[in-house]
Amino acid sequence: MVKAFSFALIACGVALLYFGGQSFHSFSNDVSRIVTGAPTDRTMILIVTGAAATVAGLTGLVVSGRRR
Repeated sequence: MVKAFSFALIACGVALLYFGGQSFHSFSNDVSRIVTGAPTDRTMILIVTGAAATVAGLTGLVVSGRRR
């Protein structure tokens, strides 16, 4: 059960990172970086959430593997 949840977290995390990367290279994000000097909030949320989910999934796999 833990491994399945960990794999799901990794898959969702990778998907969020992909969409965050796509958002980072979008026209609206380019305009935001020119005007404010920072990417849009949506882009940052996608990237940070994706990284956190991926790390949590990998940690879950490592911890569940050590129990046995």
